[in-house]
Amino acid sequence: MLRPNRIPLFPLDMVLLPGMHLPLHIFEPRYKVMVERCLQEQLEFGMILALDKAVATFGCTAEILSKVKDYPDGRMDIVTEGRAVFRLTELLDEKEYYEGTVEYVTDIPSPADAEKEERHVALFERCHELLFRRPWVVAVRNEPATLAYHLASFLPMELEKKQALLESRSESERQELVLAWLNLFLPKLAERQRARKRAGGNGHALN
Repeated sequence: MLRPNRIPLFPLDMVLLPGMHLPLHIFEPRYKVMVERCLQEQLEFGMILALDKAVATFGCTAEILSKVKDYPDGRMDIVTEGRAVFRLTELLDEKEYYEGTVEYVTDIPSPADAEKEERHVALFERCHELLFRRPWVVAVRNEPATLAYHLASFLPMELEKKQALLESRSESERQELVLAWLNLFLPKLAERQRARKRAGGNGHALN
């Protein structure tokens, strides 16, 4: 798919990853205009991390999968999915909403490591069970999602960690980042669950 090098931008205090589903409530007038244009032209817009009045260098395009709801005042609920990673070369403030000139980036090829992927999935399954109290149901992973992106999209990772994944051009490196995060997070999560059980077994419940 040939993507344009000038795209609408949606700066937000979150990180969209390739393959990640993201519902959005659109309420600002400028972004209503932007979304309507994207729907009419079947155009992806760029999601990019914005903190402290500054935007990141790397972002991810979002394809609008569906418009879920229209409100009488023009607000709307949409569902998007992350597509292509880009590097922002110039931020443009010429319309109601921001645009950017971008360069799309690709990964450096790296050999698959089945053993590492199995460790990833095993740790993630334990984490998912503790977080959501239900087994992880594996969905079909289509491009452009990779294993690291796919797992990270379900995890409560810090914004800077997800941004680091987005900026990495190696799937092997991304998997190492996720694995390191899981190894630190899982013991804390398990202890938190044990503490909740202990608290729930002491004293009397309040009505």
